[in-house]
Parts: sequence; structure tokens; C-alpha cells
Amino acid sequence: MAGRRGPGAGRREEAAAGGARRFPRECCEGLGGLDYGQVDVAAMVRLFGYVDVTDTGFIVAVLSIAFNPFFWNVVARWEHKTRALSQTFGSPRAACYCLGAVILLLNCVRSHCFTEAMKSQPKLEGWDCHWTYYSGLAISAVGTLFVISSFLALGFTGTFLGDYFGILMEEKVTSFPFSILDNPMYWGSTAIYLGWSLMHASPAGLLLTAVVAISYTIAVLYEGPFTEEIYRRKQKGVKSK
Repeated sequence: MAGRRGPGAGRREEAAAGGARRFPRECCEGLGGLDYGQVDVAAMVRLFGYVDVTDTGFIVAVLSIAFNPFFWNVVARWEHKTRALSQTFGSPRAACYCLGAVILLLNCVRSHCFTEAMKSQPKLEGWDCHWTYYSGLAISAVGTLFVISSFLALGFTGTFLGDYFGILMEEKVTSFPFSILDNPMYWGSTAIYLGWSLMHASPAGLLLTAVVAISYTIAVLYEGPFTEEIYRRKQKGVKSK
């Protein structure tokens, strides 16, 4: 794959011939004066010119990445509103474990689609080296540490939306890794995909990692306020007693 020309090779050659495109600084004043004129557009074109976004495997990977957080948020909110899963499985805890198992299965499917999409696309020759490989390995190791330590701190029900099932934690978790960043499970997972992409010298993997980060960012925007409201009601109920 390393010798294969990317589908955007023509665009890369045009960009190289024309040099880095520059934008006037005044065009950025509406964004806080950030000087986007310093962005090397030619370099970005060269990088993502290796990615065929119309490839079936790539599209399937994007859909699987976007579907997972959408699925668990919709199902968890439906359960919180109706308690339908708890009634079906006999208890909130059993229902939460079943949803958690489905989420784990979907995550395995997502990782498989991600890997297959990378394999079907060209590598970036300059990154296909030991330095990039071991850098990616280190990033994946850090991400794995965040994911595992988050799971140990939260437990199964805390990780897999137990609060939507009425399984609430006594207090907010502040131990590592929550002591150094919010939502370490999500960002640890993103780091794993980033490291995996670097290990494979894959521009397609980097683009898919960006999709992962965007999907998690949107999920946090929906989950954060809703979860805070659940615990606010809990505190309100305790005080009223």
C-alpha cells in the first residue's frame, strides 16, 4: 500500500506547484483575529489527498462511529423516561448490564470497521517508520490507561449509563483519571484510535479519529447537562426529606 498513489494525487501536485495558499488576515477578524493565513493549505491537501472519502469501507466506518453514541444516548434517555428496559429484564441493574453488553459489541464492530477502512487506503510514506510507530504505540498506551482506570473508578454501571436506569453513585468521582481531565473514557478511546492511526501511518485513520472526537464532543454536550439534572433531582429529593 505504501507505493500506491492517493486518490488526490493530482490535487497534491497542483497544490505543490502553486505553493501554500495564503488568506488575508482581515478575513479572520470575525474569529478573534486568529491568523489563519499561516495555515499551510497545501500540506493539508497533501495529507488528506490520500483519503478516498467515497470508499465504501470508509463510509461504513464513519457511520459506525457516529451511530454508537447516538444509539446509547437515545436508548438510555428512553429508558430513563419509560423504564421499559428495566421492566423487560426484571431490574434496572440487569437492564443496564444488557445495554452495556450491546455497547461493547457495537464498539468492537466500530473498531473493526475503523481498522478495515485504514487497510483499504494508502499509507503516508513519510510516516511509515519506527519513530511514528512507537509514538502511536505510546499514545495508544496512554489512552488505554485512561479507559481502564475510568472503568475501575466508575464500575460497570457507572460506565454504561447506570444513572439513566436509576443506579446513582453516592458522590462524584474525583480520583484518577477524573482528577486530570473530564470524560477520560471518551478521550482515552480517542487517543487509542489516534495511536492506532499513527502506527499504521494512515491519513484515513487520522480523519476517522477526528470523526471519533467530534462524535464524542457532541455526545458530551447532550450527556453532561442531562446527567447533571438527574443528580440535581436526587439532591433535591434528599433535601426535601
